[in-house]
Amino acid sequence: MPENEQKNWFNNPEGELAVDVYQTEKDLVVQSAIAGAQSHDLDVFISGDLLTIRGRRLPPSNVPKDQYFWRECFWGSFSRSIILPVEVEQGHIDASIKNGVLTVRLPKKKR
Repeated sequence: MPENEQKNWFNNPEGELAVDVYQTEKDLVVQSAIAGAQSHDLDVFISGDLLTIRGRRLPPSNVPKDQYFWRECFWGSFSRSIILPVEVEQGHIDASIKNGVLTVRLPKKKR
């Protein structure tokens, strides 16, 4: 990796989403708290048995860094890739956001 790319990567780390993954009789469900992210700033896609959620959260205001006392909230790009524990119907993913929680429903493959 070129030195300038490596330096940029360390200066702009990507956050990782915390997720819950569970199953119902018909679906595999992935949920994540993504407060601050807008639906147009999110990508949810599947490749083989890997589900990837990628997006970004923009800070609600432009406060200079030197004016903060604490800075615990993560703002910027984030992603999470999950190896799916069961086979799913890849063409029928349903993703929705309600109250800052992303819910991705993937219908399980019938055997």
